[in-house]
Amino acid sequence: MWLQARQVWMYFRLYQDVPRLKNRDIWNPAVKGADFLLKCLVEKNSCTRCPFSVTKDGQAIKIQRNLFSECFFVMAMSETWRATNVDKYKVAAVSFMQKIRHWCIVDDSALGADDLPGTTKTSKLAVAMMSLCLCEQMHISNLQWENLSGDEEKLEDWSVRNLLSHVQRSGTVVLESVSLSGQEIPGADGRLYVPGHAIECGWFLLQHALQCNNVMLAEKACLCFIDAAFSKGWDADNGGLFYFLDADGYCPLQLEWNMKLWWPHCEAMIAFILSYKFKKETRLLDNFVKVAEYTFSKFSDKKGEWYGYLNRKGEVSSNFKGGPWKGCFHVPRAMLMCENILLELIDSCDK
Repeated sequence: MWLQARQVWMYFRLYQDVPRLKNRDIWNPAVKGADFLLKCLVEKNSCTRCPFSVTKDGQAIKIQRNLFSECFFVMAMSETWRATNVDKYKVAAVSFMQKIRHWCIVDDSALGADDLPGTTKTSKLAVAMMSLCLCEQMHISNLQWENLSGDEEKLEDWSVRNLLSHVQRSGTVVLESVSLSGQEIPGADGRLYVPGHAIECGWFLLQHALQCNNVMLAEKACLCFIDAAFSKGWDADNGGLFYFLDADGYCPLQLEWNMKLWWPHCEAMIAFILSYKFKKETRLLDNFVKVAEYTFSKFSDKKGEWYGYLNRKGEVSSNFKGGPWKGCFHVPRAMLMCENILLELIDSCDK
């Protein structure tokens, strides 16, 4: 369902924002995809949660103990509403967005995670990143969904505050998990550092900061999230971004830690061209070019498709072009955003 929802979102975003793609070849499958998502939730399963995977005809097989299927469902429904102006998509987006806010800020017990006596609840970087992404999406779709009393925190503010709590060690690392009070947690999980995630969070924060005219937040997004993660995550010997790192320099427990994956490089291209637009520093443009040259030379099959998984030396490790986690999302989103920002920069130079 991650792949289904993200592709629906991507198709409608392309249809809406790219004049050359405003055609029925994009529109028709996007509408069918959106209706399939609704069918999986309402007609087949009557779900209060979004399934992670379903049968061919939409019957639920698995539900995860996290909120990411719901997040991507909201992205798809809100963008479908923006394109079609059909109420059923708006209702679905608002309904699940309200649930997501409740799980983030009030109580996440409905997600099904076991509350065992020895466990300690933690703040997850990906949750704060996705909630900020959704707030931006709801703004773009012009959907009003929060009905707050005076003392309640907006999800957007909660998201920014929680993202910043993951910046540790005087701003040198962005850890994947911290305590609910924003402190490091012990063990390998507490030291886990994912450069691609930090960079992706960085451009989300930077985009938000620029919209709010918050220069201090924009600078922190560039320095602590994008620059620091790139500096630590770039493989100086072979090029490319490592997948996982340990903040103390130990070997990460994840066996694929030194592989090079498609999506962190997509996010790095977005991050550096957006940073350059903000700061106009040549080194940022140089880093954009550096990442782009590696990405297009290593991941592209030269026919328009991308491999997803390389070994440390940059050689193709798995030759499939799509899989359970790699669909129509990170690559076209990066291409769309980079093209738009580059065109803005060229236009500003011409003037």
